[in-house]
Amino acid sequence: MNDMRPVEGQPALVRPKIGLALGGGAARGWAHIGALEVLIEAGFGPDVIAGTSIGAVVGGCLAAGKLPELSEFATSMTKRRIVGLMDFHIGGAGLIAGGRLKRLLEQHLDGIRIEELDRRFVAVATELGFGHEIWLTHGPLVEALTASYALPGIFDPVKLGGRWLMDGALVNPVPVTAARALGADVVICVNLNSDLAGRGTTIQDQSSDPDPLVPELRVEPEPRWYDGISGAAKRVRNIVGRPAENRPGLAGVMIDAFNITQDRISRSRLAGDPPDVMIGPKLGRIGLFDFHRAGETIELGRQAARRALDDIATLVAANHIAPES
Repeated sequence: MNDMRPVEGQPALVRPKIGLALGGGAARGWAHIGALEVLIEAGFGPDVIAGTSIGAVVGGCLAAGKLPELSEFATSMTKRRIVGLMDFHIGGAGLIAGGRLKRLLEQHLDGIRIEELDRRFVAVATELGFGHEIWLTHGPLVEALTASYALPGIFDPVKLGGRWLMDGALVNPVPVTAARALGADVVICVNLNSDLAGRGTTIQDQSSDPDPLVPELRVEPEPRWYDGISGAAKRVRNIVGRPAENRPGLAGVMIDAFNITQDRISRSRLAGDPPDVMIGPKLGRIGLFDFHRAGETIELGRQAARRALDDIATLVAANHIAPES
């Protein structure tokens, strides 16, 4: 590693501004928590944070000093609690209205404005109807986060500043460009989809028929996370959970389609503006909706960040700069 001790008579060099680009990936985003814990412990806490979707949620909580609370919440999640947070409705633009999740965020982040955070922060969203990439750098933090994770078909879009916004992963799944634009000298990204190439969804369709080669075998399907939901939510379950014979279900199609789209866009964007270091947790077996597996997912984030520490240390040392006069 480079020796960065000051030369006598010369001012000490200062650490470059570290930017962190936190990608989208729904439940896989709990890995961001583990990666951040390792980076901060190693002395590489970010000066600039750019987040998309779940990356915006984790990054926003870090910028607001609420990462420990988010980690505690994540590890307390069970399938039953997940169902309790989902206010299903019929007739909206998404299956979930999102009010319960928003109120949960407001319990810890209400009244916090992005421009008042100690670190520079941007949440990435997509403008409905136009496809514009929108960088949210001012205004209520909770509003920006809910817009950034408004996954099409799952959550209703969010109206901000006269624009309808939805999940930023549709245009910039890993927002390296945004982190650089906010002044980062060195950009580290956490790509939640780097381990997913060639994989299908990990959410199995328990309602499909058994293998036709063994027709005598009949196994009762295991209860799924949406079992027991009543009213409108049960009607949603019926639509999502019972595909026609030998056909993929609606949920599986939506999840795989989003995975494919996000992966292709990520590759294109990262090829055009690559990060200085990419942290790639091995999340191939974590499903988009596996929020109840936070402990395992956070640990995978820690492991990936530890593997990248030597590269980060070398890069940061090589990019120390003279202080501004």
